[in-house]
Amino acid sequence: MNSYPNILPIFKREVKSYFNSPVAYVVIVVFLAILGWFFSTNLFLNNVASLYIIFDSPLVKILFLVIAPAITMRLLAEERKSGTIELLTTKPIKDVEIILGKFLAAWVVLGAALLPTFLYVITMAILGSIDFGQVVTGYIGLMLMGGVFIALGLLASSLTDNQIVAFIMGFIFAFAVFMVDKVLPYLPSFLASTLEFLGVDFHYSGIARGVIDSRNIIYFISMLGFLLMMSTVSLERRKW
Repeated sequence: MNSYPNILPIFKREVKSYFNSPVAYVVIVVFLAILGWFFSTNLFLNNVASLYIIFDSPLVKILFLVIAPAITMRLLAEERKSGTIELLTTKPIKDVEIILGKFLAAWVVLGAALLPTFLYVITMAILGSIDFGQVVTGYIGLMLMGGVFIALGLLASSLTDNQIVAFIMGFIFAFAVFMVDKVLPYLPSFLASTLEFLGVDFHYSGIARGVIDSRNIIYFISMLGFLLMMSTVSLERRKW
């Protein structure tokens, strides 16, 4: 952080911008409303006391596919359209600092959406015994998977000055990475293992089961590093 002193100011600026506008509140409310409805339906109507709805069901993954590009679509696209990105870069700020500051701010908003779901964990703990170790790894997995979707959305936002286009591109990027390991039966066997390793859901599922495998951690760290590097390169295009 000492090498990149401007990350924190940019991070604070973006977080403040999120919570000074309806964006963060709309995303959090919609996410919790949908998740809460399914959780309460399982609990009170189906008499199923389980955290499946948070960690194992496709619901949270699908919601992440939508809210991640919604959070990130304005980060660079809006600044490019309004010209404020040029004003920002006239200051002694590195492009990588801009990317990291904006990424961390969007990731925090996603984490803020997940935070209230801990009430479901407390509810399950009251109703019966739960494996808190698996709960912790489940949340770690969700944040890592969400981080990849945020990074993909940020990359999309760096490629255009139109927020709607950035949202659509971010969704397509995230959907492709999410679905890549779902089409393995239709592909030649020599491609199956490679594409399976590239699928974000394949690595998330291992962590969600409570298994912290170094291969899964390396995958997420590598994906985040690569995508943030690509966003930095995309931002630097204006200098070419």
